[in-house]
This record gives sequence, C-alpha cells and structure tokens, in this order.
Amino acid sequence: MQATSFTYDSATRSGSVLLDDGTPVDFDAPAFDAGGLRLLRPGQRVRIETEGAGASLRITLVTLQTF
Repeated sequence: MQATSFTYDSATRSGSVLLDDGTPVDFDAPAFDAGGLRLLRPGQRVRIETEGAGASLRITLVTLQTF
C-alpha cells in the first residue's frame, strides 16, 4: 500500500503517514526499522505494509516508494 509521510521524530523513530484517502495512521520504531530507513521527510511517498483493519490497523513496515 502507498501513503505519504506526514510526521517523523528521529529521536523515537516513530511518526505517521497519510493514506491516499487522507486518513492518518501512526507507525512505531519497529515498523520504521523494518524498512531499513535512516531518515524520513514529510511529504515523501512511502510504501507501507499493514495488519488489521479499521481502528486496529497497524503499520508493520515503512520504506520509500520506488518506481
């Protein structure tokens, strides 16, 4: 699934993305670390993997979207 980086805190390695419908979804350090990134800037397109649905939707991986 694709999304847009919305927030990122380098101290905690956590942040949030906006899904294409505008829904914000938070991610934690393990999801960020799973993608192998060092930094994430707001506005970057990312690829995410999730589990669950609705209110229990959880991001398990965040990485840069490549074309």
